[in-house]
Amino acid sequence: LPAVYSLDGLLVFGLLLVCTCAYLRKVPRLRTWLLSERRGVWGVCHKAAVIGTRLHVVVSVSCLLMAFYVLVGK
Repeated sequence: LPAVYSLDGLLVFGLLLVCTCAYLRKVPRLRTWLLSERRGVWGVCHKAAVIGTRLHVVVSVSCLLMAFYVLVGK
């Protein structure tokens, strides 16, 4: 529970959200079902998917750096 209130826990959650939504955007049936709404809770998922697909290099490097930090730095 203390990891929820730390900055690195919040960054891990954000990266996982962006990566998951970007992956779900690649599945055609899920894209029309989940990510078609642009407002509300599903709008956050839509925006995270757009960030994940447009900045895929930055997101993947951030995931690698965060994984290194969690495994070695902590």
